[in-house]
Amino acid sequence: MAREWGEDIDWVQTYQDALNMARSRQKPLMVIHHLDECPLSQGLKAAFSAHEEIQRMAKEDFIMFNVVHETGDRNLAPDGYYVPRIIFIDPSLLIRMDITGKSETHKYTYTHTDVELLMENMKKARIPHNSMP
Repeated sequence: MAREWGEDIDWVQTYQDALNMARSRQKPLMVIHHLDECPLSQGLKAAFSAHEEIQRMAKEDFIMFNVVHETGDRNLAPDGYYVPRIIFIDPSLLIRMDITGKSETHKYTYTHTDVELLMENMKKARIPHNSMP
């Protein structure tokens, strides 16, 4: 299930399993929507898999789910269906709509040049939403 996003990461097989694990393990869920043939997805995948700190956080601090087909949950497409799109979900199963990329039109997209922003957003996502100031 890694699809080259990180072979050492434990990837969850289904969205429902990912939600259940996020709640039971009290870890945030990171959902990566992508397409294998999309150049933007491929660029992000290469940068994501090469970034040591992102790989470490993904392995240790998150429930990880990558998907090439939409889940049917409209909450995972708050501003539309596009790829690549990364959505964070709190262990309370709250969609973290406050954690976005830098695009104003596609708020949850990241490119290969956004890995530092993605890393910072992963750090934000580790803090449960209800304990934020």
